[in-house]
Amino acid sequence: MTNCGSLTLVSFALRHSELKDLAAKVEAGVRLSEADALRLFQSTDLNALGALASLANERRNGRHASYILNRYLNYSNYCILSCQFCAFSRKKRDRDGFELTAEEMVAKAREALALGITELHIVGGLHPTLPFSYYTGFIRALKALDSRLQLKCFTAIEILHLAWLAKKPVREVLLEFKDAGLAALTGGGAEVFAPKVRQQIATGKESAAEYLEVHRTWHQLGGRSTCTMLFGHVESLEDRVDHLRQLRGLQDETHGFSGFIPLPYQPDNNRLPVKHSPTGQDMLRTMAVARLYLDNFDHITAYWVGMGLKMAQVALSYGADDLHGTIIEEHIFHMAGAQSPQLQHEKDLIKAIREAGRIPVQRNTFYERIKVWDETSTAQVIRTEAGGDASPVRFQETESATTGG
Repeated sequence: MTNCGSLTLVSFALRHSELKDLAAKVEAGVRLSEADALRLFQSTDLNALGALASLANERRNGRHASYILNRYLNYSNYCILSCQFCAFSRKKRDRDGFELTAEEMVAKAREALALGITELHIVGGLHPTLPFSYYTGFIRALKALDSRLQLKCFTAIEILHLAWLAKKPVREVLLEFKDAGLAALTGGGAEVFAPKVRQQIATGKESAAEYLEVHRTWHQLGGRSTCTMLFGHVESLEDRVDHLRQLRGLQDETHGFSGFIPLPYQPDNNRLPVKHSPTGQDMLRTMAVARLYLDNFDHITAYWVGMGLKMAQVALSYGADDLHGTIIEEHIFHMAGAQSPQLQHEKDLIKAIREAGRIPVQRNTFYERIKVWDETSTAQVIRTEAGGDASPVRFQETESATTGG
């Protein structure tokens, strides 16, 4: 979209009195308050909200929208917790519980590397008996496959559990993982920070302060991570704003979050009944408010697993600039009832981005650009490693360059 197009969006929003003053703030680059964010959540003018969010996104990312070639690995679904919303966790007595050996994880990773992935995304339950050496061992084994492979692993609650298991401070545990080859922490487990909500949906899980402290410590060690919010269950709009406020506050402090991922609640196969799961409008509104309020975040991801690819594609016009990745094998959302596919092919992600009027970009774990695709099925390759040659290289797209193509 051109600058002229962006100005048209602003003019459109300004004509609507409900958001006129907030549109002026956005246009002037003034930070929105919590009261402003609540008004945006309460607004019925979804078109104006999308126009403002698109403006904020284009100022940061232009017309680019990204995806990553990645694979999900869940090492186990055995968990000592019994979160009410979770359909993934199992106890040792359950027949459908599982745990992978390091050798099994390496085999899955080797297959995925042959498809061109750059990232492994690894999380699991809080396993009651696996030793700490199991976790550092599989990190080293996976990193040994290819030194360029980026390992994005563990939620904050997993780190706390492993620190307790190893009887070591969180900082020391994170340093050991970093030394083993951990590239980034995942953002899962944030849910909603409000204590009354956490008590209702995830009894016994870490507090908001503990979640934020794990990420703060990782950022202080030079690490990057993503962060999330699970929305559309029992929380209020005020709870959502408070959650975003705390994430924005830590980002002001550390600048360690590479992106924010709103996760729509999946209502099936768990002990947390919800009359109405998040609607398409709620997903788009939440995406737009996040883009407008989280003014210190560069990237907002539309998670196609939870939204469906078509809705995630629409979200690219509501402030999102990323569609996440190929994934290959996803368990957590699908065990909770998600009807999306288990994977997406690269060519389909590129197609969805182009149809949304955006320029497709393949990114790495840190949202750095690997390839910038143009409209003629060729790519401009940008080297992103520190000190590397940033001059573009041209190549012709082939079947092997599109995972699953």
